[in-house]
Amino acid sequence: MLDHCSIFHKGGLVLWSRSFTPAASQLATSTASPVNSLIRDALIEGRTADEKYEKDGYAVKWTFVNDLELIFVVAYQRILQLTYVDDLLAALKTLFVKLFEPFLATFVASLHAVNSKAVAVSNAASEATSWNFAKAFEGWDAVFDKLLRGLEEKAAVDRKSRLRPSTRPAIESPSTGSSDVDTAPTESSAIAIDEQQISRNVQALKNRLRGRGGRHGAKAMARTDSGSGRDSHPGSDSDTTVKRKTKGKTLRKWGDEAPTESDMASLDFSYDKLSDVEGYQGGSLDVQALVDEASLGTRTKDGLYEVKDWEFGKNASETDAAISEALSSTKTAQPAAASGSLGALGSIFARLTGSKVLTEDDLKPVLEAMKQHLMKKNVAKDIAEKVCEGVGESLVGKKVGGFQTTNAAVRQALSNSITRILTPKTSTDLLLSIRTKLSSPLASTQQRMPYSITFVGVNGVGKSTNLSKVCFWLIQNGFRVLIAACDTFRSGAVEQLRVHVRNLGMLGVNGAGDSKGRVELYERGYGKDAAGIAKEAIAYGRDNDFDVVLIDTAGRMQDNEPLMRALAKLVSVNNPDKILFVGEALVGNEAVDQLTKFDRALRDFSSSGAVGKGRGIDGMLVTKWDTVDDKVGAALSMTYVTGQPIVFVGTGQTYTDLRQLRVANVVQAILSD
Repeated sequence: MLDHCSIFHKGGLVLWSRSFTPAASQLATSTASPVNSLIRDALIEGRTADEKYEKDGYAVKWTFVNDLELIFVVAYQRILQLTYVDDLLAALKTLFVKLFEPFLATFVASLHAVNSKAVAVSNAASEATSWNFAKAFEGWDAVFDKLLRGLEEKAAVDRKSRLRPSTRPAIESPSTGSSDVDTAPTESSAIAIDEQQISRNVQALKNRLRGRGGRHGAKAMARTDSGSGRDSHPGSDSDTTVKRKTKGKTLRKWGDEAPTESDMASLDFSYDKLSDVEGYQGGSLDVQALVDEASLGTRTKDGLYEVKDWEFGKNASETDAAISEALSSTKTAQPAAASGSLGALGSIFARLTGSKVLTEDDLKPVLEAMKQHLMKKNVAKDIAEKVCEGVGESLVGKKVGGFQTTNAAVRQALSNSITRILTPKTSTDLLLSIRTKLSSPLASTQQRMPYSITFVGVNGVGKSTNLSKVCFWLIQNGFRVLIAACDTFRSGAVEQLRVHVRNLGMLGVNGAGDSKGRVELYERGYGKDAAGIAKEAIAYGRDNDFDVVLIDTAGRMQDNEPLMRALAKLVSVNNPDKILFVGEALVGNEAVDQLTKFDRALRDFSSSGAVGKGRGIDGMLVTKWDTVDDKVGAALSMTYVTGQPIVFVGTGQTYTDLRQLRVANVVQAILSD
């Protein structure tokens, strides 16, 4: 059992510590603690070549992360032979740096900045104490406990296996310790069984070949189980086996008479019956099955409902994977881990060392590696090349200092380039746009038109599902929403929206209650003109005081010109206030092709026969965002192509699984190793 574990900076600041016994906790705060003795007797004097330091019955082991100036220390009772301490130190170093490297790099850089300005020691101390380590390292205690528990269990298993080495030969020895007389019957019986099986198979094959033209014919061949020896042909050895007659499928009876009501009920497999709906409880649906309380948004002081921001962080799965990797690592891998802790991008930037003026030849291999890193993050190839070209242009002729300066300079240049691309050129506040239109003054003879949003995209990306999420968000903000079913091609599209409207009608403004008057579905069946249905829906919404009309369109491939012309007709006829392209986060290069052709087709075809420039994509809604982890390059590709912002991202299958994107979080995910 450990007594103490701590992580501290070489300057003396303790970042994190843990004592496992009351005595160790009391000792850790005194000058006689084994860690303080280690610092005085070994670290300050430079005697760090020893593998272990012993003091007052304690054994202390340590390791360094030199580029971040960190020291990891573990203290335990010397009498205990803990075999996992070295593995624990290596895993601690790997995990801690992997989880908190951005914060640690900023922290070390700030300390160097304070020292370089020759600030007084008191000011430096106050600067250091302003760091909130408890908040920065939140969640580390749970990671440490899980790692320590795994290593202790692994050590216990190894110890048990060493204590009983003689039991394994006893299990394996009967075949070698027994006489030949004992083993002979077993071998002969096995050989006999094999020979009988082979002979039966050969005879069955002969019977099949002989009976091909007989009355059994191909049907017998189809029913025969080759190699099983269970043939039903006469003369085979398998005739003695019991014949098993499998129960066939009960045939459906078709007759000339009209079906009865009971027959019709048994043949009704539609989804309209509420009793068949998952989550149905007696007279209503279970609200908990429709919304996820954990992903529910927040209310502002003004009463507005805001969806949560998508945050990039080390979630449980990433942490578990890192712990598993650390537990599976061996001591032979420790030198490789200790050689550098700045990850893939750090190894790229390490090529630019020394104080010199950067040239194109210096940056060429670095930019190529940077392009590969962006492509691994799902950034389209053309976009990755253009981003790297911009980074290279900003760095050529710049003088950099040591490794840390170079690392910071290149990272900052890449971060600035990505930030410029992702920063919206237009407002992403849909609520503000809706309220502005609804509150604008009108002439007494005019009726107020509802705010209309059209959802477009290729097949199967989740337009209808995410339209319902946006509808839930609008309902929570007090708007009356009309959904126009303009997908008149896909089977079940209208029924899908009907189910969503029914579910949303059971959710009140605060996520429970009843809001049937706040959402309706406008449908005209299948095979109709989508542009005409959208026009009728907007007029219906105007006459019935609906605030927002959400127009669902059929999915279509970007190369299908007739369907793209039909979509452009819908846009030109109805002139929606917002056109949202719905795309998947899983696509890479395809995102560029889809967005480019959708935007170009809408602009070209919607402007034909009309005065002025055609309408293009106004924003994006990226679906399946929860499936890509940190490979969020599709957001960079989509924004680069159109210059339009990403309004929402879909992160799940309930109505609350909608998120807003923050540029800083996307940049952090793209730059992560």
